[in-house]
Amino acid sequence: MAKQVQKKELGLGVRALLTNIEAQSHEKQAEVVRELTHTVAAIPLGEIEVNPFQPRKDFDPEALAELAESLKTHGLIQPITVRRLADRQYQLISGERRLRASKLAGLREVPAYIRLANDQEMIEMALVENIQREDLNAVEVAITFQRLIDECNLTHENLSDRVGKKRSTVTNFLRLLKLPPDIQKGLKSDNISMGHARALLGIDDFAMQHSIFKTIVADQLSVRETEDLIRRYNESRKPKTARSKLSTDYQNVQDTLRNYLGTKVALKVKPNGSGQIAIPFTSTAELNRLLDLVEK
Repeated sequence: MAKQVQKKELGLGVRALLTNIEAQSHEKQAEVVRELTHTVAAIPLGEIEVNPFQPRKDFDPEALAELAESLKTHGLIQPITVRRLADRQYQLISGERRLRASKLAGLREVPAYIRLANDQEMIEMALVENIQREDLNAVEVAITFQRLIDECNLTHENLSDRVGKKRSTVTNFLRLLKLPPDIQKGLKSDNISMGHARALLGIDDFAMQHSIFKTIVADQLSVRETEDLIRRYNESRKPKTARSKLSTDYQNVQDTLRNYLGTKVALKVKPNGSGQIAIPFTSTAELNRLLDLVEK
């Protein structure tokens, strides 16, 4: 019950910020933009229209269904971003996949950042300032990075310059947003570390990610133990290739050829006694060297 009251109060606070903003002074508008940058509002899905200029048109139905199932339990962790068109009317800027999954999950409202028209420079300044805070968790940093990319049209390289971090660091944070909502939630609440989260990104199976995440929390696995567990899982999925073992005599022949030619030689022998010798070379000079040795 308290959660509902808090959500209502938050919504009312945002409504108050947006009321008659057109008539306010430039200084007041700048102040409102800064405030909205850090404020998440709960907006009914019926008040949000999709951006007609959204370049992405195709969404994987199976991935959407998986995300929708997770949202039913954990809610939307990463807010979408919308632009205010009029009172109770918004247009989506970023997060269409999350918006679609929220509709599939039957959610009535979603958390959203609200942008005003022509506030590009102000929003960028406010978001960069937000990154400098020391109390942000890894997911909050990742969300802010993604907002800078989506809302300020920045590349990873531009973003790394703006926030004073290496490009690889920026990329590692952004990859966290590919994790399912429950794992992002676990990262936000310190049930797992960023090291655990990065290891989980090495698994492309949604269900297995969730299973290993629960194992990490239940057994309090270290990052190293988690990495070993994931490595063993990935190795178990590799197809087993049939390898024909050479007999001792054939192995000796192969070793002799390798030693004499000074290069890798592969001797392949079939059960019926036929086979082939493969001798790779990297240049014409290397080929001539091998031919000279064969002629001798």
